[in-house]
Amino acid sequence: MGTLYLVRHGQASFGADDYDVLSDMGYRQSVRLGEYFKYKGVSFEAAFTGTLQRQLKTFAGICEGMETTMQAAAKSGLNEYDSEAVIGAIHPHKLEKPTSPEMYRSHFRLLKDGLAQWMAGVVSPKGMPSYTDFVAGITGVLDHIRSQHTGNVLLVSSGGPISTAVGHVLGTSPEATIELNLRIRNCSLTEFAFTPKRHMLVTYNTLPHLDAPEHASWITYS
Repeated sequence: MGTLYLVRHGQASFGADDYDVLSDMGYRQSVRLGEYFKYKGVSFEAAFTGTLQRQLKTFAGICEGMETTMQAAAKSGLNEYDSEAVIGAIHPHKLEKPTSPEMYRSHFRLLKDGLAQWMAGVVSPKGMPSYTDFVAGITGVLDHIRSQHTGNVLLVSSGGPISTAVGHVLGTSPEATIELNLRIRNCSLTEFAFTPKRHMLVTYNTLPHLDAPEHASWITYS
């Protein structure tokens, strides 16, 4: 039985002109996770990432912490959905950058509504695949891992794909999958045990590498 470690990228740049930039904190989070893997004696027979910069940089930080030159296969099916496009599909006016707690809450209320409508096939966000195709991109990678690997595998992606993978394995409702998505923390660890036939959830959204008091301020969500 193999183990698939799914890692959400480290803190990115929410509210900036380009969200797809790992912050200094995000890189420190990823290096710390790599140090944790090294301390635990965890090595990987294969690794996969999306093609987004925050995912690739997180993988690089993990490798730095592990002191390894491990290579990863980049799969576009592991890329995050476009949250601006999702919101834009139900809210025609451009949103201001959130600068207050209420603006942040409004942003995520719109995101939840947009996600629910995209998942139901009601809206088609600009430049994005259908939700069915989005899921297929993720499950295709999961199927490949099950058929080709038997040991430890690392997958670095984003909250949307990881929560979708968990929802697929558990058979959760769209509403539950959205809640899983919006609660996932930066550089968190989710584990699946897998056989050639199926994946099984072991842990979700854990931060064992940030468990010490000195890392309490490193826990972030966006």
